[in-house]
Amino acid sequence: MTDAEIPAIVVDDVVKRFQVPGERVMTLKERALHPLRKTSRHELTAVDHVSFSVTPGEFFGVVGRNGSGKSTLLKCLAGIYAVDGGRMFANGRMSTFIELGVGFNMELPARENVIINATMLGLSPRRARERLDAVLEFAELEEFADLRLKNYSSGMLVRLAFAVMIQVDADILLIDEVLAVGDAAFQQKCYDEFARLRQEGRTVILVTHDMAAVERFCDRALLLEHGRPVMLGDPHEVGLRYMELNFAREGDDAEQEARRESDRFGDGRAEILEAWFEDADGERVAALPSRARCSFVARARFSEDVQDPILGFALQNADQQTVLAASTLSLGPELGSFRAGEEVTLRIAFDNVFRPDRYFATPAIAHAGTGFAWIDRRERLVDLVVTGSSRTDAIIDLPCDVTIAREALDRPPSEVPG
Repeated sequence: MTDAEIPAIVVDDVVKRFQVPGERVMTLKERALHPLRKTSRHELTAVDHVSFSVTPGEFFGVVGRNGSGKSTLLKCLAGIYAVDGGRMFANGRMSTFIELGVGFNMELPARENVIINATMLGLSPRRARERLDAVLEFAELEEFADLRLKNYSSGMLVRLAFAVMIQVDADILLIDEVLAVGDAAFQQKCYDEFARLRQEGRTVILVTHDMAAVERFCDRALLLEHGRPVMLGDPHEVGLRYMELNFAREGDDAEQEARRESDRFGDGRAEILEAWFEDADGERVAALPSRARCSFVARARFSEDVQDPILGFALQNADQQTVLAASTLSLGPELGSFRAGEEVTLRIAFDNVFRPDRYFATPAIAHAGTGFAWIDRRERLVDLVVTGSSRTDAIIDLPCDVTIAREALDRPPSEVPG
């Protein structure tokens, strides 16, 4: 087997458990008064039989919700935690960026910390001193080089730690999501470094909540949930699955139904029985990728004869902003008469141009007559999770075509005022 065929990282059925105390003794007095009291403990499995391998030069993402075991897995790879089961293998020298402040002495200035930290990560003291200026320049901390780290902000510590890591000639880089602490300008600098590392063929393990970064840089990604592997493969597909889990329905179904009934009003001449969303193939779904064709569907039954009712729905995002409202009043002709006992199904198709979020649909039946009045309206009856990696701040994410036309100068460049 050649060096190129040997995996850079192998994680084979790894398990990591922690003993979590149920009751903590907080004071010396408590311990003295109750010397024989036993502290109950329960076992927490943070990493549960996880297996994967990473090829040399691969950019590998690890994603999951808070508490899914991402950072614990990374600390196991870095040798900070010993595993309780399985095996791990690394082919090459590692550089880690896992936890804010790890490896730094807060009583020492940045200048000395850079040399110590770079030496710990594998550089010789001479080369660490040679790269000191480059580290401080990248971190934009030249004027604070002699300031003790205990006086640094969290953003300054992040910049310093990341700058040290990228100066170390490591084969494998382990990077946790503490990059989120940095400001937008520094994050862009980090992403530029990611692009350089990728071009140089470095092996990178990236833990993050940023699905846009995963899709942009990673060759593959692993999704963890409660310490267990859920999905391993294409970053886009893993990102969609992550968004589904992140916005998964929570709470007791009976409790939710009771809440919905309390948010219902109308004269009762018709009843909305159920509502749901469908994808482009007509399958019921709880989550949809952004920019996909979909439909809102509602089924209702009339208990009395009703002439020309209006059927429709409103869609709100998590901030209770109405992003879509549609009804037969504006989209279709008058419906005619419905007899008692008759059922009707409303289907409104639209392009899902909304940004990733949870959306709530309120179906309603009304009659205009001499005045607009509700027959049945069920507030936020059904919800839909829109998934995707878009980072737009807009409510909708419309696809756009961009063209740029550069105008020619009317005068030679020498005649244009400076």
